[in-house]
Amino acid sequence: MNIKIKIALLPALLLAIAGCSSTSSAVKSATEYFKDGEQAYTEKNYEQAIALWKKVKDSYISPELTTKAELNIADAMYNNGNFIEAAAEYENFRKLHPNHEKAAYALYRLGMCNFQQITGIDTDQTSVSNAVHLFNSFLETYPTSDLAKEVRQKLDEAVTVQLRHEIYVGRFYMRTGKYAAAIKRLEGALAKFPGKAADDEALLYLGQSYLMSGDKAKGREAFNRLATEYPASPFVGDAKKFMEKNY
Repeated sequence: MNIKIKIALLPALLLAIAGCSSTSSAVKSATEYFKDGEQAYTEKNYEQAIALWKKVKDSYISPELTTKAELNIADAMYNNGNFIEAAAEYENFRKLHPNHEKAAYALYRLGMCNFQQITGIDTDQTSVSNAVHLFNSFLETYPTSDLAKEVRQKLDEAVTVQLRHEIYVGRFYMRTGKYAAAIKRLEGALAKFPGKAADDEALLYLGQSYLMSGDKAKGREAFNRLATEYPASPFVGDAKKFMEKNY
């Protein structure tokens, strides 16, 4: 090759080498991606944090770092309000790492993903049932966990929602004149959820349902139980007014 041509090509060759060098240096390590994800998470840029931690997972460099990234992705999804996606990630973490020190935490958060999807007593109760099941599983598996106290509190709240749903359905039956169905539902609720805060309300509607069905003895029995077990309840006054008005 002519010496002049070689000299002319030299700058282009140097630029190409420099370009390759800058491109390679721009590729970050898994550790750097992980730290960047932590920064984004701290700044509540959850989508960015998830994207960065997924790069850590895809690198397959460090099993320990990959495991941390998996759980962090679930946490970022949870904090971003994506409870369905977060639940899938927590469940996957538990399957992959059943003996991990964070397995209890993953189960707790899985329960919370369902708890956070509870919308009320008059809607589909699948999330409530799932939360109750998962919280009970947590307490059976990790009874001495630092998270156990909070799990018990959330479990109690979820069970109360279940009771109030049963009362809601029982009251609907009562109002539509289906007294036998109302009695069955309310009796079942009281048997399944004894000692809960809403039991006084259940007893009021149970007494009313019995009385309107013609069973005065059972109706008075329910009202007497209401007055005896919950003397300070506002529903005691409602029971008295109902008796005065109708009987």
